[in-house]
Amino acid sequence: MINIFSRYKFIFYLSNFVLIFLYLFPGSILGHFLYNDVKKQPQITPDFIISTNHLYAFLVFSAVGFLTFKKLTQFKKLTIYLVFLSIILEITHLFIPERGFEFSDLFGNLIGVVIIIIISFFLKKNEKY
Repeated sequence: MINIFSRYKFIFYLSNFVLIFLYLFPGSILGHFLYNDVKKQPQITPDFIISTNHLYAFLVFSAVGFLTFKKLTQFKKLTIYLVFLSIILEITHLFIPERGFEFSDLFGNLIGVVIIIIISFFLKKNEKY
């Protein structure tokens, strides 16, 4: 399965496009399809200190990215890209109608990326042995 991601980079690029589209859509496109209300956001699990929806989205997106790009130089670039993407996408919510900037969403994005960075770091470290 890991080989699929590294051979077909379009999976990462497609997931990148879908994530950005869902983030920049005015309102909730998923809420529109599920509840017929763009103001209502579907909730996977209850939020605690951070937004769990954002945590799950960036966990999956980051995992696909790190499974796709394995070289050390790509690892560094992808890390920077994912951190900046999570920050920039949340900041754009200040300007998009029916969306709002929330620190809990931003922290959910960043924690999702950081968890996968840590896991990838330990996996790469153990690959050498």
